[in-house]
Formats: sequence, structure tokens, C-alpha cells
Amino acid sequence: MNVFQNSGLGSNNWNRRRTRDSRDSNGTIVAITDKQTKSLLRERDSKIAALEKEVIGLKNKISNLSKEQAMLTGGQRKGKKGLTPYGNTVRVSVSKCSSKRRQLLAERARMGRNASISTQAILNSLPDEHSSKEVLINRIQDMFRSPNEHVGYLKSEQFAKDLLKLNKKVKTILEDEPRCVFLQSPAYVFGDIHGNLEDLHFFSDNIWNLGMALTAGNFVFLGDYVDRGMSCLEVVAYLLAMKLMLPQKVFLLRGNHETRDVNGWEEHYGARSFIYQCRERFGDDLGYKVWETTNSTFDRMPLAAVIDQDIFCVHGGIPRPVSDPSAEGGRIKDILNVDKVAGINPPYEHEDDDYQQVASDCIWSDPASEHQESSTVDRKTGYGDSLRGGGAICFGHKAVTNFLQQQGFSYIMRAHEAHAEGVAVSKGARVFTVFSTSKDHNQGNNAMAGCILIDFEKMQVINRSPAYRNQYVHRRDSVSLAMLSENEIAERVKLGLIEGNSGEEEEEEMEGEYEEEEWEEFDEDEMNTSREELDGSSNEEDEEYVFDERRKSSVEPSRTTASPPGSTHDNHEFDVEASGVTAKKIDFSGVDSGRRKKRDKGNFTTITEEDEADEDDEESTVNG
Repeated sequence: MNVFQNSGLGSNNWNRRRTRDSRDSNGTIVAITDKQTKSLLRERDSKIAALEKEVIGLKNKISNLSKEQAMLTGGQRKGKKGLTPYGNTVRVSVSKCSSKRRQLLAERARMGRNASISTQAILNSLPDEHSSKEVLINRIQDMFRSPNEHVGYLKSEQFAKDLLKLNKKVKTILEDEPRCVFLQSPAYVFGDIHGNLEDLHFFSDNIWNLGMALTAGNFVFLGDYVDRGMSCLEVVAYLLAMKLMLPQKVFLLRGNHETRDVNGWEEHYGARSFIYQCRERFGDDLGYKVWETTNSTFDRMPLAAVIDQDIFCVHGGIPRPVSDPSAEGGRIKDILNVDKVAGINPPYEHEDDDYQQVASDCIWSDPASEHQESSTVDRKTGYGDSLRGGGAICFGHKAVTNFLQQQGFSYIMRAHEAHAEGVAVSKGARVFTVFSTSKDHNQGNNAMAGCILIDFEKMQVINRSPAYRNQYVHRRDSVSLAMLSENEIAERVKLGLIEGNSGEEEEEEMEGEYEEEEWEEFDEDEMNTSREELDGSSNEEDEEYVFDERRKSSVEPSRTTASPPGSTHDNHEFDVEASGVTAKKIDFSGVDSGRRKKRDKGNFTTITEEDEADEDDEESTVNG
């Protein structure tokens, strides 16, 4: 029995005082007779009894407070869940294209139609966070689901207006995010998309076929949304709309093509450059405004993400340390210290040189090849010059090991390099390279687009098989195009909705102006957008950021190749004389040319780990 609950506590203390005794040097019990000593003992015992009562009182108060707290919170430890007045109704729809494919659609429907008056009143009083932006997002989603049905919209001033609105809204969301975001699994990680609407549709149809909002997990995109492909504006519009609708679920990291020096390089990428597509679609003035406003949004994108405090996600690779890498925070702290608004290529006047280097390393660096590991990579730091040139760096085994140990991470997931397998593994199965477009990179007809699902303690690779048939992008000799005129076909070619008969470049065929097709009907109020409204749609605060024309970036895109030579990434000829890069004879015997296992059935495939010896290769298989 607890001594504090003993009802005879007082009498026991009195008995204890009455029988107080002591022992002499021989151990014999001697009664205490001295009155003063007895008085001191009684005083001490009374203090002990008072303290015991105080402890009992405090225990009772704690117990009562705990009960009251439990009653107030209802026994819940987590925060209160938000409720929306809308639910989602799932239905089966048939596509409007010639394939007539069945697809699932989730539509918002108001709840409580048959509920009591009081319940309806409560539901009606609930705030609807999506109401103000629902029209804009729905219009972009409708375009994404069936781009062939929205050709007129894709060329219209309304589309330009929607892009300007999206950028203005998403820009404020990105400004509130740190330069390195932290999130939990499950999470899907996607690599380069490069204006490839077809492969983005594959992921939409098979991963979030009910929509991202109704799909468990987060979505992490590693950058390079524009250039190379013919549907850059559509890809950007869709991803920004998803970010606006689900800011805590969709994360858009920055790649090297989300810089002005790269996506404005019209001389290099021609009709496949982002700036060309903006100006060709909307005219020089409005097109330039869309391009610049979108780049202003790119300036605010985070550079990295960490999943489950274990997996580091970035577009290019790990940055060189600015401060002591062993100090608290390490390289992640360096990334967090990068300016909230960073031009990178070119930099703004306010950007610090050291952190401009950190940002450049995040979006430009590559894993070192085996040849570089043994020749040019610094053995102490693990870094060396990238084969891209232009000041870009590469990171080897030593740099990977140091970074993972210092930060307490297990893996690095990055993009930036094309792989026909969709996902490649290197550096002792610690570095994953994810590439989510199968076109425009000279990977052949059997190239795949991949992503990775991080599901708590498991990582699974999902690839698009070359045998997978889509319903959005058609070949020029497709029967479904028989009823279209030559002008309509040429128009869809420019929008990336029709491919050539082979994989060759089609810029020559797309030269020249074409007669503008009559636009589809839109709401008159939506279409009557004044030029003043468009001119005033950008944020005035951007005017305070000024580019430093005299200052060089850590990486000069004009002096780089599109990808390290030998990686089969570059689909453009690199003019050495025009670039000023000194030609060097490099031995690529140590660079893996890409061993690929082909499978003609199923949506998923097998990837092979890149390693030094063939006999050490391990297969990672994903069941379809």
C-alpha cells in the first residue's frame, strides 16, 4: 500500500517519535531522554509530515488537470482535421480520340444534399479553399486531359492570361518554402520531363488516374520541365496548376533548364527552346512576358528535398561545402542559406558568390564516370571537373560517402542525365538517376520514362515500357489523322501532338507561318482580356531584383555541352569553335554505354545497376 494513502499516517508518526532510540558505541539501545533533542526530532518529523501532505495535494492537482485536459481535447493528440463541403464522385469516361479508351474521372460534388437543415447549414458555412482558383485549375486540367480538343485554347490569349495568373499565385507559395523542403513518404519522385506531354500523361494515367488529390503520397519533380520537347507551355501550366491546388503535396524543384541562360538559348535549341515556344505561340511582346514571368517563378523554386530524413533529392547533385561540412546542418544548411530569389544563370546583384556556387552545383553537377574517378577527381574531396565543361563539376565515390555520412542520409536521387532504362543506379547503389521522358534525347525507340516510389522502407521503380500505347500524341501516318487538313496537322505538330514518321528532327518541316485556325468558343468575358490587364499581371516587387551583367555565373551554359560527352544525352551538335571550349581527346572506355534489358509486355520493366564489373550487377525488378 502506498504510504501516502495510509490512513494511520499521523498515529504512526507519533508512535515512531515515542519509540525514538539510539545506540551507544557498543551497539546497545539507549533511550533518548534529553528534552532539547526530543524537541528537535519532533520538529523535524512535523516538517516531514507537512511535506508528505503537500506531495499528496500536488498529485491530486496533476490528476485533476490531466482529466480536464483529456475532456477538452476529446482524447485526441493530433490536430483537428479540416472538412470541405465537397466530395468526389468517380465515373468512367470514354476518351474522345479514335482509340476510345475508358478512363476514370473524379468530379467534385457537394455533400449533404439529403442531410438535415442543420447539417446543411454547417456544411454551407465551411470555407471552400479551391473556389477562387477552381475555374483556372479546371481549365488547365481539361486541356491536359484532352489537348487535341483544346488546340484553339493553347494558341489563345486566354492561355497566356492563365499562365500569368498561375505564375502570380504559385510564386507566393514558393516564396514561403525553404530552399530545401522536408517531407514524408510515401512519395513519387520524377526526373526530367522536358516538355514531353506524352510521358507525363503516362504517369497521370497510371499513377494518379483519379487525380493527385485522391492519390496517397507526395509528388516530387526534380526539375527540367522545359526545352527539347514541343509541349513546354502545357507541361509548365499543368505542374503549376497542381502546385496551386496541392501546395503541401506537390513539390517542384529547380533544374538547370529553369534558368534564363538555358531556356532562353534559342540559337541552340531552336523551335524546341522555351522562349521560342512562348513567342511563337503568343507573339513577341506577350510571349516574352510569359517567358519572363515564368522564369521569375523558377527563381523561387527550391533546390532540394529530403524525404524521411534519409533520401536527398536534387536535380544535379551534391554541392561543394561552403562552411564546415561537419558542423551542424552541413550541406543542407548551405542550401537553406541560398537566397530566396536566385537567378543563378545569370545571377542577380544581391546573390552571394559562395551560395551562388551552391545553387549551381545543385542544378549542374553529375556523378563522376569511372574514368574520372581514376584520373581527374580529387582524392581528398571527391570532386572534379565535369565533362560538360563550362565550370560544372562532378562528384565521385568519396564525395558521396562524405555527404551521406555527414548528413545521416542513405541515398541520393537526382535527374539531369538521360538513361534509356528510365532509372539508373550508380556509386555503390547509393545514387539513383531518374529520367521521366523517353523522347528528344537520342535514346532510341526503346527508351523508357521512369519514376521511383518511396514507400516508407521500400523503393520501387516504375517505368513506361516502349510497348505502351498512348492516346494523346499520334504519328504522322496514323489513321486517326486522316480527316485532318494539312494546316491542322501542321498546327498539331507545332504543339507536339503529332510526331514525324521517324525520330529525326522536324524543325525544317515546321518553318514558316500557317493560317490560324478558328478558335473554339470560350466565354466572352474570359476572352475579352485587355492588354492593360495582361501588362499589370506581373508582380511589381520583381523590379527590385537586378541582374549583374558584368558578373559571371559559377557555370556558363554557353560553354557546356547539353550533357557529358558519351552519355548519349545530347540531341544537338555541339559547336566547339563557337563555344570557345578547347577540344580535348578523352578516353570514354570507362563510361558505361548503357546495357538495357528489353521487355515488350507490361507497363513496368527491369533496370540494371551501373557498376564497375559485370558480374557484380544486381537487378531491381518491379512487378506490374
